[in-house]
Amino acid sequence: MKALRFEQGELKLGEIERPERPDEALVRVVLAGICNTDLEIMRGYADYSGTLGHEFVGIVERSPDPAQVGRRVVGEINAGCGDCDLCRRGDPRHCLKRTVLGIHNRDGAFAEYVSLPPENLLIVPDQVSDRQAVFTEPLAAACEILDQVEIGPAHRVAVIGDGKLGQLIARVLFRTGCDLVLIGKHADKLELAAIAGVNTLDLKNLTISQSSRFDYVVEASGAAAGLDLALKLVRPRGTIILKSTFHGAVQLDTSRIVVDEISIVGSRCGRFEGALALLAEDLFDLEPLISGTYDLTQGIEAMNDASQPGKLKVLLCTQPAIF
Repeated sequence: MKALRFEQGELKLGEIERPERPDEALVRVVLAGICNTDLEIMRGYADYSGTLGHEFVGIVERSPDPAQVGRRVVGEINAGCGDCDLCRRGDPRHCLKRTVLGIHNRDGAFAEYVSLPPENLLIVPDQVSDRQAVFTEPLAAACEILDQVEIGPAHRVAVIGDGKLGQLIARVLFRTGCDLVLIGKHADKLELAAIAGVNTLDLKNLTISQSSRFDYVVEASGAAAGLDLALKLVRPRGTIILKSTFHGAVQLDTSRIVVDEISIVGSRCGRFEGALALLAEDLFDLEPLISGTYDLTQGIEAMNDASQPGKLKVLLCTQPAIF
């Protein structure tokens, strides 16, 4: 089968064997999304080698669970060992022996087929299109914030970063009724958020004062400088939620954290059920967040396009879509 792989520092389209794991489901990938993490892997993040991609929607062709066969699914990306305390408590996302789709020790979804444990798969509601369903994983990551901290109408919240994830986070947090602003530096992206009802602020117009600091600051810029800005924006005893993943180290002035008693929350993957429910309610217009769609055979061109400044979600179509 065809697969877009990153091996020995090189991105290439190759032919590999179709995954054959009798205890896992075989999914024919229909559509996959390029994430900033995929781009960071090519810069050295996670020291990963293999087939890229972790955002996808596809059709189950074979599964230990017969009820899944023929169904349209999305897949949670962390596959735990099944034996440790975390897995037994239902949290394979943090299993120390986990594999992570397209990120750690497991080939990803930029391929014609992908393999995952049946418990990782969730059925896509009929009213959700493929082009919506492919956003399930990043939308779940946005929803994860509200599973970690309590945000409501009384809170002032800033989201740093107007890219793919920042856009989704802003839309999710907007529904809480909080006093929200999305901070970015791309006029067209800020306009997309404004159309969705989100207050926006261009970074070049940002002024910081004691009275204008925020209860919560979500750092989703994908850049090392984002954390420093978050520390300037958060109020004493406020909370920073870190979402960015990138290759490289961050210099951190810990004295600010200590003196202002700032809480820092790492935030990664979320549960898919809530994201699918939001998609089924048709609460978000995600089509404007799609910058382009390419065939899998154009995968290298698609990755190059996705890495260009100003790009949002670029999709790879691996099979003819049926929804």
